[in-house]
Order: sequence, then C-alpha cells, then structure tokens
Amino acid sequence: MLNNLSSIRYTFVLFYLFILIFFIYPEIQGQNSYTISGIIKSSESGEVLIGASILIKGLPGIGVSSNSYGFYSLTIPKGNYTLTTRYLGFKTKIQPLLLENNKILNISLDPEPIRIKEVIVSGERTNDNVTSMDISKNKLEVRQIQTIPVLLGEKDILKTIQLLPGIKSAGEGSTGFYARGGGTDQNLILLDEAPIYNSAHLLGFLSVFNSDAIKDVTVITGGMPAEYGGRLSSVLDIRTNDGNAKEFGGSGGIGLLTSRLLFQGPIVKDQGSFIISARRTYADLFLHLSSDTLINRTSLYFYDLNVKANYSIGEQDHVFLSGYFGRDNFNYPNAFGFNWGNATATLRWNHLFGQSLFSNTSLIFSDYSYANNVSTGVDQFQITSGIRDLNAKIDFQYFINSTSNMKFGINSIYHTFLPGSVTTGSTTFTNSLSVPNKYALESAAYFSHELEPISGIKLEYGLRLSMFNLMGPGIFYSYDVSGNAIDTATYSSGQIVKTYGAFEPRISANYIIDETNSIKAAYTRTAQYLHLLSNSTTNNPSDLWVPSSNNVKPQYCDQYTLGYFKNFSDNEYEVSLELYYKNMLNLIDYKNGADLQLNPNVESLLLTGRGRSYGAEFLIRKKYGAFSGWLGYTLSKTQSIFDEINGGNPFNARQDRTHDISVVGIYELNSSWTFSATWVYNTGNAVTFPSGNYWVDGRLVPYYTERNGYRMPAYHRLDVSATWTLGPHSNLNFSVYNLYDRWNAYSILFRQDPNDPTKTQALQTTFFPIIPSITYNFVF
Repeated sequence: MLNNLSSIRYTFVLFYLFILIFFIYPEIQGQNSYTISGIIKSSESGEVLIGASILIKGLPGIGVSSNSYGFYSLTIPKGNYTLTTRYLGFKTKIQPLLLENNKILNISLDPEPIRIKEVIVSGERTNDNVTSMDISKNKLEVRQIQTIPVLLGEKDILKTIQLLPGIKSAGEGSTGFYARGGGTDQNLILLDEAPIYNSAHLLGFLSVFNSDAIKDVTVITGGMPAEYGGRLSSVLDIRTNDGNAKEFGGSGGIGLLTSRLLFQGPIVKDQGSFIISARRTYADLFLHLSSDTLINRTSLYFYDLNVKANYSIGEQDHVFLSGYFGRDNFNYPNAFGFNWGNATATLRWNHLFGQSLFSNTSLIFSDYSYANNVSTGVDQFQITSGIRDLNAKIDFQYFINSTSNMKFGINSIYHTFLPGSVTTGSTTFTNSLSVPNKYALESAAYFSHELEPISGIKLEYGLRLSMFNLMGPGIFYSYDVSGNAIDTATYSSGQIVKTYGAFEPRISANYIIDETNSIKAAYTRTAQYLHLLSNSTTNNPSDLWVPSSNNVKPQYCDQYTLGYFKNFSDNEYEVSLELYYKNMLNLIDYKNGADLQLNPNVESLLLTGRGRSYGAEFLIRKKYGAFSGWLGYTLSKTQSIFDEINGGNPFNARQDRTHDISVVGIYELNSSWTFSATWVYNTGNAVTFPSGNYWVDGRLVPYYTERNGYRMPAYHRLDVSATWTLGPHSNLNFSVYNLYDRWNAYSILFRQDPNDPTKTQALQTTFFPIIPSITYNFVF
C-alpha cells in the first residue's frame, strides 16, 4: 500500500514504461505468420456475438474467442486451413481459409432454433470449462434461462445467479447477493460498463435488469482479471443488446406484476441499429379503483427504460450510445412516501489499430439517488441522498499470437457523494438541514498477459495499480478511538485531503491434464475505496455510500482459489470442485446505537476490523439431452474480528451460512411443452438474538451476549414452471413459487408476552407463501 502521492505517480510512470518496452520488443510471431481478424455477428439481426469460438482444423489447441465487442484476432503460419466458428444457438460455420497475407474476415452465423436443453451452456468450445483460464467464472445467456421459475413469473438475472455455487441470496425474495462471504456492497455490478449502486426494485424483490434488453451476463467470484477493480468479492458484468441491424421488430410480455415492450431496428441497414426496451408495474392502476380516497390516491409502481444505438464508421471504428433510466415510487397521501432510482449513460468508441490491437474508449455517467417524503400534520420533510459518478476509461487488447494476448488500460472516476439533506415545506417551522457533499477521484491502470508457455500449461498474470484521492471543499474531522473529534481541517475545492493507493497483483494458472481434465489455481488482491453504510440485510434505498477518508481506510482482500474440472460423456456432463480462502482487511461495522442518516460525524460511529471466509464449491451440470440442469453445493465459513465487538473474538458474519444447495432441472417434453423446477436449501443467516431479559425500573430489557451467536431457521423452497409454446411468436409461462408453501422466516422480532410479562414472545414474519403466476410473451 502506498500513502504518498508522488510514490504512486512514480509507480504509474514505471508501469507505462514497462508497456512501452514490451511493444518495442521484437515481434513474437515469425515472418511467415499472418493475422486474420474481424467481427463475429448474427446473420439474422447483426448483433455481435460475445465469446464465439474460432478454431483451426489441423492446428490442435489453436483458437480464440471473440471479446466483449465481438472482435477476434488470430495469428498463424501461412497456408491452407479449415476455419470452424461456433456459438450456442447458432449453426456451426465451416469455411476454407487460404492465408497468404493479413486478412480481415468478418463472420456471420445463422441462428438455429434455441433448444431449452442447452440452458446455461455458454457459446464457447464444448470443453472450454476445462481448457480456458476461467476460474470461478460463469456466463449466463438470457435467452436460454427463460424457463427457470422465479418470483411472480419475472425473469430475473440476479435471482438466477443465486442458484450458482458460491453466490447466496441476501434474504427471502431478495435480489441482493453475497459472493464467497463478501457483503452485498462488495459486488461490482456493471450495466454496459456503468456501475449500478442499487440494483433493486420493490425494496429488493426484483432487480433493475430487464431480461428483454440483456445480451450477455458474466459473473466472476474468484480469479478476477486485472481490468476489474473497486470491489472485493465479485464482478457482475451485464451487456445489453445492440438492436437488430437487419429489420424492424419487437417483443413483449404481460405478467401479473409487470408488462414489457421492446422495439428495435436498423438506423442504416447493416451499419447501425437501435433498441428501446421498457418495463412498468401497474399495481397503482388497481389502487385507483378503490372507493377509499387515501388508497386511490396512493402511488405504487416502478419503471425502467433501456435505450441503445450503435453505428459503424468504416471497418475500424464503431460507436455506441446506451442509457438506463429506472425509478421506484411509493407515496401514501398525507403520511409518507419514497422514491429511488438509477440513471446511467455510456458512450463507447471501438477502434482497431491494424489487425491485432483493439481499443475501447468509454465515457460513463452513473447516478443513484433517493428521496423520502414525510408528512406529519402541517410539517412536511423531504430527505434526499445519493452518489454520482463521471468515468473515463480506455482499454486495449493486443492479440500477439495464437497462444498469447495482452490487455492493458487506464480509467479515472470522479465521485460525488451526497450524504443527505432535509428540505422542509412552506408550512414547516423548522429549518432545512444539509450534510455537505464529498468528492473523490478514483484512478487505476492495469496490465495482464495470457499465454501458453508450454503445451498444456496456461498462465495469466497481471497487475492493477489503483489510487484514491479524497478532495475538498469541506471541513474534515479527525477522531480518537472513542469517536471524539480531536482535530478539524478546512480544504478548498480540488485540494487533496487524503490519498490511498494499492498494488493489486493477479495471477492464475491452468494445468490441462488432457481434454477432459484440468487443475486451475488463482491468486487475486483487490482494494475497495467506497463503503456502504447499512443496517439492513437487503438492498435498502436509504443505504449510504461513503468514501475512504482520513478516518476510514480502504478495504483489502487476498483470495486464493484452487479448482479441479472434469468433463464426462463427450462433454455432456461437467463437474468442478473449487476451494477458496479469503482474508479481508479494514471491514466496517457500527457502534451500538449508531445513527447513520444525516449525520455529519458518521465516521465517528464506525468500527474497523478484519474478516476471513473459506469454503468448498461443488457443481455438476448436464448440458445436453431432453433433461438438463445442475446441482450446486457450497460448504463455507465466514467470520469477522473486531476489537470492540465480542471481546475481540471471532464471530460469525451475518452472511455466514454453513450449507447452501441449489438444484435446477429442465425437461423438454416436446416442441410445445417445457417443464422446469428449482429447489434451494441453506442454513439460516447468523443473527443476534437476546439471550435473556432483566428488569430496569419496572421495564423488561433484553440482554444480548455474543454478536451473531444465533441462527435464523433453515431456508428451503421448491419452485416449478411450465412453458407452453403457442407458435413461433408467442408462449405462455405458468409458474408456482414456493410450491409446498414453506413459511420461511423473513425476520424474527421479540416482545413481551401480553399474557405473562415475565416471558418473551418470538414473532416470525413470512412474506411469501405459495404464489402462482402466469406470463404471456410475444414477438412481432
């Protein structure tokens, strides 16, 4: 770790000097080698295909996958070859290749009917899970998970990834998730490269991601590549559809909770396209039918809108503009209300330098805000808070040869933290209140190199250098260990208050025993400079993001991963076992009675400690056949250690769960009917319950002992679904959530027994009994 700005700048100079030396080094490929490169697209829509495989017959082990923008580059000796291109849901394309010079070869693949039996299998080589460098990484393709049953029939990416080993739901019906013992704030969630700070609708029961608009989903819980940073535990990278560049069309759906509509088409045929996708609830429409004047004036809805346009400027340049806008609104007249939401915008420019060097330059805006309205008689208050980012980044990918490629880049994010303000109404006789904004600049440079030094052994090593500057204007306090202010300093606009920096090395290796067996290992160090202050276990719109400061240190994590991967029956079955250990520093907790909202001295209420998480993840997956699916099991332990809590002894983190099981099955009966089911089981969350009571001045007071020393009841649930295909352009989906009506505990509260004040009652709250739903989906 670096605490001196000049040292970090010197490190950045050395970093780029290394990059320059690498590029002026003599080229690795021989004089008789040439490069083919291009973009891989769908012939039907013109959508670029992410992760398509290009293989060369006659050159075993030689191949490449298209990157996140559909680009590929492959350098091989000159000669006559057969080129094979594969992508799930598309017909394999085999074509002759005469390579006598560098060649641009754009490839179009023809779609074929999507077979539900291939659910969850990515569009890569059939044994890519064995041969690739990916460890603790899963790809979900949205169009292939439409049959998995979820709450109220709403297809939800965040709830689907919770069925994977190592990823656990943050609570009943919640889209929040824990990755390998990390907190919900330790997940980097990106939508077209823009960070999403609150990914929940309806207080966490649905995510903000409309599956109609999404093309590709990648989740990484270990072996994090160097291009990602800023969070400790995981990356969820979501890319939206580009739009149909061939013809106009659309799709939609009508469900019990929401309706969806998508429209797309070409701007200029085969050169540019657009897409608009919208979703909205309509519970408030039924409220208007009530005869109760308060109910029919109540607002209760959310909406989200995804828009995107792209255009090719010749063969070497492509520009994209995408945006997301979503908001929740709940307002009960003359009492209370709240609304929250995200807005993002991403402008990207892809450029090709020659045939081997690809670049992506992005300008990104992200805004999250919430507002709570309170009315008590004549008094009216509005409480607001949020966080806003401006981000500039440039990424390069250099395809050196068929067994070596390199990535490097830089990015810088200007954060504006809005801790909160209270605005009073005209009839309120109290003054408005505002906690001053805070500002920070988070920057990073990274480099990674993937290569195969000898046959059967693949390596990827990299380094990320990150730096965080907390800046003025503002008044900044320093606190002693008791939380008392001991010093005050005033800084002007742009003046640096505190600087942090970190070396974040990343390295992974794959030893390919044979085409069906491999052993992989990885080590990553990550740093997180932003912190989420929350007393809730789910996504709460009033959660507060704060920066690292002179009082709050960045969080750091070292993770070690070891995995064994095995395929059976011509790659029809995949089996993997991964072991991991995480050591986390500078974790945050709160002093008893901490008041987090609208508190200018909130840093004085924070405690700093450390944590550890370790476990084993087992996955067996059947990819093909009329019946497909997977079984995932995680055995894990997550503990925290704070000097001020539990006598300094380790205690279970609230996300600690010993056992977590998920079973997913999909059965394709015929071309008209497909059935699916999921069953989940997990050990209850660690919680702090009173161990007893004592009397004070005639009042019964709960007595607490060990932090998180108790458990919520074990959680389990069975969901089922049936999809009836009505024709080529429509289907009906029937689903039942919690089929056997398990009353899972959402929360447990304790109170005095009204019949015997000397005793305490435990009251369990259950949100979701058995819930049937039906959704009609259509294409036009």
